Amino acid sequence: MRILITGGAGFIGSAVCRHFVGACGDTVLNIDKLTYAANPASLAPVEASPDYRFLQADICDRAAMDHALAEFRPDCIIHLAAESHVDRSITGSGAFMHTNIIGTYTLLEAARQHWLGLADEAKEKFRFLHVSTDEVYGSLGAEGLFEETTAYDPSSPYSASKAASDHLVVAWHRTYGFPGLISNCSNNYGPCQFPEKLIPLMILNALHGKALPVYGDGGNVRDWLYVDDHAKALRLILARGRPGEKYNVGGRNERTNLQVVMAICALMDEFHPAGAPHERLITYVTDRPGHDRRYAIDANKLETELGWAAAEDFDSGVRKTVEWYLENSDWWLPLTENVYQGQRLGLLDEPRSAAR
Repeated sequence: MRILITGGAGFIGSAVCRHFVGACGDTVLNIDKLTYAANPASLAPVEASPDYRFLQADICDRAAMDHALAEFRPDCIIHLAAESHVDRSITGSGAFMHTNIIGTYTLLEAARQHWLGLADEAKEKFRFLHVSTDEVYGSLGAEGLFEETTAYDPSSPYSASKAASDHLVVAWHRTYGFPGLISNCSNNYGPCQFPEKLIPLMILNALHGKALPVYGDGGNVRDWLYVDDHAKALRLILARGRPGEKYNVGGRNERTNLQVVMAICALMDEFHPAGAPHERLITYVTDRPGHDRRYAIDANKLETELGWAAAEDFDSGVRKTVEWYLENSDWWLPLTENVYQGQRLGLLDEPRSAAR
C-alpha cells in the first residue's frame, strides 16, 4: 500500500515506518514536524529505501497537508503525530491542544477532501487510522479492563486532548461517512524511545549511577506493549479493520511502576555489574498531579476479529530494550547531551520528599 504516516520520526512512528517499509514492502511518506521528541536517526534502517520518503511539515498547516496528499496520493493514512508526554502537558498544555486537536482537525479535513476526489474503488479502500491512547479512559480500580465501549474520563491535559481528537474522528465518520478508525494502545516501550519516558530514563540513569525516581508509592499500574508488536497491530488494522470501529491494543502485561523499575535494576545488575546493586538508586518522589492509578487493556476484539497477538511478553521485551540502549549510545547520547538531561518535568511547585 501507499501509506502516509504522520509523526513517523517519533518513537512509535519510526517503528511503524521501519516495519511497513522493511517488512511489508509498503511505500511510505513520513510527515513529521521534527519537534524535540523526533529523531531522524531512528529511521536509519529505511531512509535509503526507494519506498521511503520524508517531508518536514506541521499537520496544522492545511496547505502543506493538501499538497502532500495531492502529490503522494496515499491509499491510507496513519495519524500518529501528537504531543504525548503527560508530564509536559501539565505545565505546557497549549502545545497539546494545538497539535492534538487542531492538528487532527486540519488533517481530517485535508484527508476528507482527498478522499472525496478519489475514484470509486480507491475511495472504497481508503482508510484513516487515528492512533490514540488508553489514557482517554481514565483510571481503573483494582479490577476490570478497558474495552472499546468504556466511557471516556481523561485526567490530564494530554489525555483530554487525545480524547477530543478521538471524538473528531468518530464525528467525521458519522457525519461525512469518512472511513476513519481509532486504535487505543497501552504504554509502549522498546528501542528509540525518547529518554524522558519511564523505561529509557531508568535504564540511562542506572547506567550513570543516578537516582531512579519513582512517583508516589510506585503502585501505579500500566499495561506494557512492545513497540514492534504495536506496529504490527496497526498494519493489521489498516488492512482488515472496519471503518467507524475502535480497536484496543494491549500487551496483557500489567506491572506497577515499581515492578518495572525493579526489573530494569535486575537486568542492569546482569549487564552492568560494576554498578550493582542498582536497586539502591531507587528514590521515591512526589507523585504527579492527576496520576491515574491503573490502566489495563482488553485486546480481545483485536485478537479475535483480526487475529493479532503480541509476540513479546514484558520479560522478553524489556530485556531486548535494556540491551538496545546499552548497545546504542550513539542514538541516545546526543539527546541526553543537547535536548534532555533527565530533569523532572510536570511539577506545579517545588518537589517535596515523599515517604514510601
